[in-house]
Amino acid sequence: MKEDSLYNMNDEEESPVRRYYSIRTGRHPLGSKLDFPLLIKLFQHLWGNFEGKGYFQEAFGYSCVDAGDVSGKITNIEAYFLLKLRKDNLWPIYKNCLSYDESDLFDVIELLYDLVSKPIDGTYHSWGNCGWHYSTFDKISGQKEFRIGINELLQDYQTGYGLSSNGEILIMAIPGTEMLLGDTIPSYDEKNVDNIVKEAISCYRRSRSSTTDKRNAVKMLADVLEFLRPKIDAVLTTADEKDLFNIANNFGIRHHNDKQKSDYDQDVWLDWIFYYYLATIESVIRLVKKSDNNA
Repeated sequence: MKEDSLYNMNDEEESPVRRYYSIRTGRHPLGSKLDFPLLIKLFQHLWGNFEGKGYFQEAFGYSCVDAGDVSGKITNIEAYFLLKLRKDNLWPIYKNCLSYDESDLFDVIELLYDLVSKPIDGTYHSWGNCGWHYSTFDKISGQKEFRIGINELLQDYQTGYGLSSNGEILIMAIPGTEMLLGDTIPSYDEKNVDNIVKEAISCYRRSRSSTTDKRNAVKMLADVLEFLRPKIDAVLTTADEKDLFNIANNFGIRHHNDKQKSDYDQDVWLDWIFYYYLATIESVIRLVKKSDNNA
């Protein structure tokens, strides 16, 4: 026996969410955005749908009219939530989620992503319409479907969030910059470039990133450019190179002194500098590799 997916999926990619009339035409009173109370209500229904279809039987078990409560891998669910999230009164989800704040919800979503698995096979218990008791599960498929369902909600909350493939809720990319946050930057030096760029992107996109987090992410990218500086000489003009490092040095990114500019909207400018540096690193690496190949 094989259950149908909760979401019809293309195996190669996640399909974009279809926008219906009032949202598509701008006539919906909330536009395309969700406020937190509506997000919570939609999450409650989403959780009920996945739980009701058996996507958490492997983790949490199930109730049977004959056998009673049958444990899954986690025998004390409430204690497990307390252990992992260091918060009380989160379980049971359907009952308590309407009292969650934003951090509670995001914590629970990330934990559920670690635990979800798609039911594949089992036995149907017809007595009293007890339902399916599953014994075979597919974790990867379950996580993919859960991620699709959650992201349909998160992408429209505030400025937009997304549950990543490694189970972290991240701020969505500014429209037009999505490619830079993917895997488009060529690998160059794992220790001094590649890993630092990945950490900078992760630091910048975490769901509760502060101005300090964003500044640290920009500093990491500036450090990568400093490492690449000998190579930059060969592919950029002297003026270009000077401008790159003046931004980091004069706007309180890499150093701190009383000569630096501070009268600017840090959130706006840090966004711009972050993407500017990211795009520059990508361009420099591609130019350096092209130059090396032509040498």
